[in-house]
Formats: sequence, structure tokens, C-alpha cells
Amino acid sequence: MAKARSDGRAKDEDGFVSSVGRNSAPPASLEPEIQAVSRAAQILRLFGLGSSDLTAAEVAERLGLNRTTAYRYCTSLVAAGLLERGHRAGSFIPGGLLLQLGVFALGRRRVVDLAPAHLRRLCAATHHTAVMSLWGGTGAVVSRVEEEPAPVVVVTVRVGTQLALGAAQSKVFLAWHPDQLMVSRYLANYPVGERTAFEDDVAAVRARGFATYTEVPGILAIAAPVFDEYGVCAALALVGTEVSLSARDDSSHLAALLTTARELTEELGGRQPHSEQLATF
Repeated sequence: MAKARSDGRAKDEDGFVSSVGRNSAPPASLEPEIQAVSRAAQILRLFGLGSSDLTAAEVAERLGLNRTTAYRYCTSLVAAGLLERGHRAGSFIPGGLLLQLGVFALGRRRVVDLAPAHLRRLCAATHHTAVMSLWGGTGAVVSRVEEEPAPVVVVTVRVGTQLALGAAQSKVFLAWHPDQLMVSRYLANYPVGERTAFEDDVAAVRARGFATYTEVPGILAIAAPVFDEYGVCAALALVGTEVSLSARDDSSHLAALLTTARELTEELGGRQPHSEQLATF
């Protein structure tokens, strides 16, 4: 039960104070806490593609902080579950709570509600692991995985994994992302020769309608885009060995993947844009 106070605010039985007057600005006593939350958010924002782990010294350098201050923030975030200790000496990585919150936030999208049935059918039809990823702001993030119930060999990926830009599902998002200027910024750190080759690869993905990934020896991933009314919203993929999975033009695996992506797109009320509707790099 709230009790009236002479300063125009109410204090409940647990001691929490809330404003009830016309001035809703936070009291000066809360400003340090607000600044701490803002600083913690700045630190968490540093993690992403190319920055999967950071030391306190690297955090301090990027944010212009004292090293001791940066270390104190990082250890506090570890205690809260938002960061974890990394394998590199003195480094920190995104924590379990941060990944959990990220997957939950991504899961609010409508495609996550509709996709599971499609993924189960795709997995059953192809006898391979079916995966769906969403764009997490700095890369594709695995949000759903369907595995064959009793396979001889299973190739899979964990939910919550942030995929590299070269992964098939990441290339799908890059190929159909509506802001190709932003895509160029993502690729800015690549050496010129590698960047040109990567851009050509992404353009080829857009032209043929799907992406492949073969950088891990013996493993093949094939990915196709899913669209809603706003544009590309997800990437579906099949993952398996190069012996069992095929991306040839006459492949039943590729046909099943493309059909599933098209059916999910139609259910979402989306449509695949023509290549000329997207700006080039």
C-alpha cells in the first residue's frame, strides 16, 4: 500500500518511490544509477561481428574509460549474467542471460510463430537438420533448429549462435537487405580484394535465389530467404554433410528448401523483390 509523502511522491511498503506529482523527471539521487545503466549499455553494444570477445583494456580504449572503471563494469556485468569470462586471458564474452533475452526479443516476430511447422516438414522431407535464423542487428542469429529424430550422422547448430558474415544464412540477409549502404559498412573491414570477391558472391546469391556455405570441410549448408510485408525477415537453411546433402539444380533438397521458403513467405503476406529493386554495392 502506498503512503503519501510531503514531497509529492508515494512510497510503497517495500520502500520503492514513485512520482505522483506533475514533475516526472528522475530525482538527482538517481542520476548516477541512470548513468551506470547507460554505460553498461555502451559496453554491451561493443560486442558483435568482429568483436566476439573484448578485454577491459579494449573496452576502456573504445569508450575512453579508465581501465579500472572498465574492468569494474565488466565484472559487474558478469555477476548479472550479461557477460561471461572468455577463453582469451582477461577477456569477456556475451553471457547466457544476454543471449536468452536476445532470442526472446527476436522470438516476438510473427515468423517465429509460423515457421516451426514448416521447419518440421522440411526436416522430415529431406532427412536433414532444418534451421531458421533472424537478423539480429549485427548478423544472423539462429532462432530455431529441427533435427532428424534418429539420424546416422547429425550436423546441427545451437539456437542463439551468431553466424559469421560468410555463413549461408548471413549472405541471404546481405543479398536482400533493403539498405545496401549499411551492408557496405558491414563489409568495410574486409581487405579490398576479399571484399570485392565477397560482394560478387552476395550478388550471385541474389541472382540465383539461395546461398551455400562449404568453408567447413565435409559440411554443406544451403539457405534461402523468407519475406514478410516489410522485406527479408528470416533465412531458412538445410545443414548436412557434403555426401548426403546436395545444392545441385536438380537436387530434391534444394527444391524442398526453396518451396518451404516460398510457402512461408506467402503465409506471411510477403513477396520476393526483383533484383533491380535493390541497390547495388
